Amino acid sequence: MVTAQVSLPLPVLPEGWSAPSDFKAIGTLSTPNQRNLEPVGPHFLAHARRKRHKRTFSEDERIQAQENVKKVEDEDGDDISEPENELMLGRDAKDWKNQDHYAVLGLSKHRYRATDSQIKRAHRKKVLRHHPDKRAATGSSEDDSFFKCIQKAHEILTDPVKRRQYDSVDEGANVDPPSKRAAAKSPNAFYKLWGPVFESEGRFSKVQPVPLLGNDKSTKEDVELFYNFWFNFESWRSFEYQDEDVPDDNENRDQKRHVERKNNNARKKKKTEDTARLRQLVDDCLAGDERIKKFKKEARADKDKRRLDREAGEKRVLEEAKKAKEEKERLLKEKEEAEKAEKAEGKKAKEAAKNAAKKNKRVLKGSVKDANYLLPKGEEAGAKRIDEVLGDVEAVMGKIDNEELAVLAGKLNGLKVAEEIGGVWKEEVQRLEGSGKLKAGEVKVLVS
Repeated sequence: MVTAQVSLPLPVLPEGWSAPSDFKAIGTLSTPNQRNLEPVGPHFLAHARRKRHKRTFSEDERIQAQENVKKVEDEDGDDISEPENELMLGRDAKDWKNQDHYAVLGLSKHRYRATDSQIKRAHRKKVLRHHPDKRAATGSSEDDSFFKCIQKAHEILTDPVKRRQYDSVDEGANVDPPSKRAAAKSPNAFYKLWGPVFESEGRFSKVQPVPLLGNDKSTKEDVELFYNFWFNFESWRSFEYQDEDVPDDNENRDQKRHVERKNNNARKKKKTEDTARLRQLVDDCLAGDERIKKFKKEARADKDKRRLDREAGEKRVLEEAKKAKEEKERLLKEKEEAEKAEKAEGKKAKEAAKNAAKKNKRVLKGSVKDANYLLPKGEEAGAKRIDEVLGDVEAVMGKIDNEELAVLAGKLNGLKVAEEIGGVWKEEVQRLEGSGKLKAGEVKVLVS
């Protein structure tokens, strides 16, 4: 080791300094003690490390840089560790818009799910490995192009607005829909293959959380909720990231407006195409969903059951109405027959009563004939007497009903003595006069 000696002059004493005469001691020195001092600190440790391993400053810095990179990789673990391929390392930094920012930082398996902490750790890891100073220290001849890609990826992914624009067009996060054959391979293949597809598409939804596809045990309400959500899907995708760069100079304003209109039209077209793509995706999933077929079959069975129940009910109502009608007709017929029979009986009774009245009248008329028209025995009744007696008989018969007629006939029937017959007639005339049915003097011969 070479030792260098440097001579430095003492500072000039100020004017008027008189230390020997003005000096006053204000204390005494303590008794000296002998102590052993040991060198410490990071610089001494670096010096000792270089001495021990016989390294130069540049060699030690290079080795330390490699150890720091390995230490950071070990601390981060496997969640942000991905192998780097030569194609990615050779990317042109100027083509940053077409680069996969997540892949550049080693976050391909996380993508839109990557947290801010993971992005920060991944960036630190990449910087420690690819920083130009570190690469130079390791003796690498790689240029700083990939390091610029790292910095651009970090810039995009740490800015919420820029990251959202990039996530809007990040094709690396998409999951391709399965083929019909693959989805129908097994009962669970449909849900296993289609589930990640909608989980990936769900990152663009304005409404969160997004309903899951479910499985073969999902209820009809859950399945209908899922498809209604996707048929009315509201996407926030803007496709701004793929815009053509707008000139920043103020001289060519027409060109600037032209590019802006072009970008707006391109966004609308991409939005329309994406909506049609998603609708076709949902239609394909719906067409292969066995649950929909099962629900339709159950609905048809339920509809048929309701129809059969309705028809059975209608048939039962018709049968009951028919029975009620038949019963009503039977009762009506019975009533008509009863009325008819009653009418016939009434007519028969009426005829009988009429015949009885005729017979009774003959009895009444016959009684006066048998009584010699109420003349003494041996005296012959003339035409006038007969007319007068029969006229009184007719007058009495006209004032009594059939029952009274029958009673009177009963009294007269069998009588042969004129005085008895006359007495019966006299009592009857008196009874009728007493009841007011006959006026006094209206019947004269029968009471004389």
